[in-house]
Amino acid sequence: MIFDTHAHYDDESYDTDREELIRSLPDNGVGTVVNISATVASCYDTLELTQKYEHVYGALGVHPEGLCDIDDETLDKIRELCIGNSIKNGGKIVAVGEIGLDYSYDVIDKELQHKWFKAQLRMASEVKLPVVIHSRDAAQDTYDIMKSMECDRIGGIVHCYSYSKEMAEKFLDMGFYIGIGGVLTFKNARKLVEVCEFLPIDRIVLETDCPYLSPVPFRGERNDSTRIRYVAQKLSEIKGIPDSEVINITEENANRVYGICRH
Repeated sequence: MIFDTHAHYDDESYDTDREELIRSLPDNGVGTVVNISATVASCYDTLELTQKYEHVYGALGVHPEGLCDIDDETLDKIRELCIGNSIKNGGKIVAVGEIGLDYSYDVIDKELQHKWFKAQLRMASEVKLPVVIHSRDAAQDTYDIMKSMECDRIGGIVHCYSYSKEMAEKFLDMGFYIGIGGVLTFKNARKLVEVCEFLPIDRIVLETDCPYLSPVPFRGERNDSTRIRYVAQKLSEIKGIPDSEVINITEENANRVYGICRH
């Protein structure tokens, strides 16, 4: 079944139909979703979603744009939530994220981003969970910090990948998986198509980043996990294998990176 490795169902755009939509996902071929936190508040919302829905897991962390709400005390609280609800301890928190760097708008001070990226990477190492990396217009700094923090010992996913295949190879060498979503279906996605041609299928995971980045033919609309099938279809064309095989392999990859055991 489809495994959506990166969703934001706590987003306000789902306030009118969240319950109905999430409960309908298994009947629409979506077996597992990981809800990813972006702010301190969304860490608590994500935890609540994991407790309410059997097929929803979670990642706790603060996105670069949410750093105005973080301090040492709140990071300690997130660490406690990770430990107390980790999949390793019988809970459903499977990663720290999304964390990283975003230079696209030049709004958040870079040094502040570096400080909290390192702090959350350190936390992930302490709680023994993989990380979900957000990196936009910051490829080299992201890689350099991950290298300096020995992220090969942590592992995880580089989400919504947007860089070159040469940079992808560096992340692969560090043991990371690459998250591919709706952008792959866009007309201007030639660079990402080339990256997917290069990537081994056993190191790719599928994601929506919903409610954002809805694939063609729904570009511009609110996204949801069922639309991953369009990404899988595009990836099947690139790899020359059936889309059902893409879905099965990427599901196995996601279970592996997130440490979810299927019985």
